[in-house]
Amino acid sequence: MNRDKVIVRTSLIGILANVFLASFKAVVGILSSSIAIILDAVNNLSDVMSSVITIIGTKLAQKRPDKKHPYGYGRIENLSTSLIAVIVLYAGVTSLVESIKKIIHPPVPDYSAAAIIIVASAVVVKILLGLYVRRKGESVNSDSLIASGKDALLDSVISAATLLAAMIYLIFDIRTEAWLGAVISLVIIKSGLEILGDSLSSIIGKRISSELSKEIKETVTSFPEVQGAYDLILHSYGPDLLIGSVHIEVPDTLTVAELDKLEHRITEKTFVEHNVILAGISVYAVNTQNDHASQVYSDIRRNVMSHEYVLQIHGFYLDEKRMTIHFDIIIDFAAPDSEELYEHILTETQQAYPDYSVSITLDTDVSD
Repeated sequence: MNRDKVIVRTSLIGILANVFLASFKAVVGILSSSIAIILDAVNNLSDVMSSVITIIGTKLAQKRPDKKHPYGYGRIENLSTSLIAVIVLYAGVTSLVESIKKIIHPPVPDYSAAAIIIVASAVVVKILLGLYVRRKGESVNSDSLIASGKDALLDSVISAATLLAAMIYLIFDIRTEAWLGAVISLVIIKSGLEILGDSLSSIIGKRISSELSKEIKETVTSFPEVQGAYDLILHSYGPDLLIGSVHIEVPDTLTVAELDKLEHRITEKTFVEHNVILAGISVYAVNTQNDHASQVYSDIRRNVMSHEYVLQIHGFYLDEKRMTIHFDIIIDFAAPDSEELYEHILTETQQAYPDYSVSITLDTDVSD
């Protein structure tokens, strides 16, 4: 079954389950005058809206690329997740307002055995639904489904807390429903903020996962001509479309024709194994016929890597004809002043090799 069908089917199951739970909880909450159960029912209805948005977002994201959006509409799924987060936040804020009102003017709850049984059943249903939806979301790489699954698991905790409040009232005659409603609201708000933060992070542009970065670099360096892979950059245009570029280190003896064939082979293998399009492959030439260059590189590497916050040096090349030395460095984002450290390394290297013109490129720490 293809990805969009899995998402739609899973979301429909979530809609049916949440409508069923919301209906029963609403009736029980009204009959027992329990604000906690009523708020729990409202939260189930917000889950229904989340599933509807997930379905709509999935359908829109499947639109074919066009002249205005040549990379497709996959990022609509990120927007869908953001909308789900806003709905969760709205439900949390409105629930908090109602809870505060009930704290000021508390109603008298009237729990029945049927109410307790229904709430207890809801806990089990929500746990099963949450695990199912989250697992399906992870299997098809759907942030919206994963968010819905997490929300359902959170609901099971909320329902369990509601059940606890009922037991406390029946055993000790202590009213905790309104206060519990406030706590539930805060938990809902926290969940909404976390979902919103994750979705906005994806829209802004997140760091490549260490695992994916390592796997792609291993694929690129699996070719004997490639001595290193660096500066891997990936841009996400949806869960099914990653486009990027990479720098490779190759011997300076390769011809243009050989490089062309090598780049085609790398591009094809990367797409087949990782479903990633490498739109650009840049080349670092490696000195292979100059022992002096090897010694200079060893000395420079030792010195550069001795500086705190320097993560990597690569792309070194010494040109004896032009009397130039060039290499790239990566400085940790945690460095207090990366520009100052860069200038210090540049000056230090130039002073150590005054006969050469030294240039250094400061790369961004975009992947591990």
